[in-house]
Amino acid sequence: MELSQHNILSDPQAITFDDTATAFSYKSDQELRKTYWVFAAINHPAISRIGTNLVKFALNIKLPVRHLIKKTIFRQFVGGETIADCEPTIQLLARYHIKTILDYSVEGEKTEKGFEQTTLETLATLERAKGSELFPFAVFKVTGIADAKLLEKIQAGHTLTTEEESAFQRVKDRVERLCQAASDTDTRILIDGEESWIQEVIDDLAEAMMEKFNKGKAVVYNTYQMYRKDMLANLKKAFQHAAMKQYQLGAKLVRGAYMEKERERAQEKGYPDPIQPNKKATDEDYNRALVFCLNNKQRIALVSGSHNEYSNYYLTVLMQKYNVAPQDPSIYFSQLYGMSDHISFNLAKAGYNVAKYVPYGPLEAVMPYLFRRAEENTSVAGQSSREFTLIKKELKRRRHSKADTLRNKTNP
Repeated sequence: MELSQHNILSDPQAITFDDTATAFSYKSDQELRKTYWVFAAINHPAISRIGTNLVKFALNIKLPVRHLIKKTIFRQFVGGETIADCEPTIQLLARYHIKTILDYSVEGEKTEKGFEQTTLETLATLERAKGSELFPFAVFKVTGIADAKLLEKIQAGHTLTTEEESAFQRVKDRVERLCQAASDTDTRILIDGEESWIQEVIDDLAEAMMEKFNKGKAVVYNTYQMYRKDMLANLKKAFQHAAMKQYQLGAKLVRGAYMEKERERAQEKGYPDPIQPNKKATDEDYNRALVFCLNNKQRIALVSGSHNEYSNYYLTVLMQKYNVAPQDPSIYFSQLYGMSDHISFNLAKAGYNVAKYVPYGPLEAVMPYLFRRAEENTSVAGQSSREFTLIKKELKRRRHSKADTLRNKTNP
């Protein structure tokens, strides 16, 4: 199928993401105004940068800012500090036919105790998902349960010490415990993508788990970051391996999350930049990957993790082209909680499978996640501006609606 935006957007059956009444139907006027001010700050790079630095400083010197953070950016992007705290969010999303991916978003753990705690917390999300249709997936990052330096050493081909061999065996055991629990609870599990210098080790772990658990259906999903030049080829190679070994390939597509870090490291160490030359090249490979997955739907289960309107349009049209029902369980659309509600809620209203990543964890521990959300919304061209514009549009629509209602009451 031709990658033509004109063709897609002129399709009479194409879904629209401009319906702000649907996008923000779950927010009261007061909640929407709070969201307005969060995105107003994020939309201004200087204010966002200064605010982020001030929050970091305040937390470091133990100033009493916890309540303010919880009422603003934390509430916008995080479900709560515990799984129980997330319940209102889970139920709220469910009322609008959006499912939840509970994501324990504590970062920076570097001890065996921390790795085990993250494993236990992820197992708790699988236990919560057991027997419920509200949780189609669980998720984990391998660096949440493994030392990144160990993974880097393995990928570089360096000889491990006896202690490091034991540590890596514990990593493999944790990964298998999580995938086994996913299989036992009938919940699919996503392995998040990470930096290129450790991703090959993660790919090997993911492929081993898919070969073991994906015989009848996709339980384990690996992540493919399409901002890498080699990722479309990697996806095709993973499909060939799955076909050869007779298992289902679980594929989560994203654009990517480590561009600046990847480019800085490539320049520092003198190897070719692994990242696409521009956004257009990333977008084209992402959409080609969608086509590849739909072309091979008999063996690929897909999660499209995209905040890009065009790619979400494109997938709905591909599903029509390949006669795939909106509720086909092998295809999911996914966005982060607190972002791109105009995509998530309008897709769900149209009957498509939608699942929001709902991060949770102790406030101080999830602050790196929140800082990254602020930075990404500020740096991604048009992302925060689009969100901010839609919020303003909905506030204006509600004001006009109330005014019309008042006029009608006054002049029956």
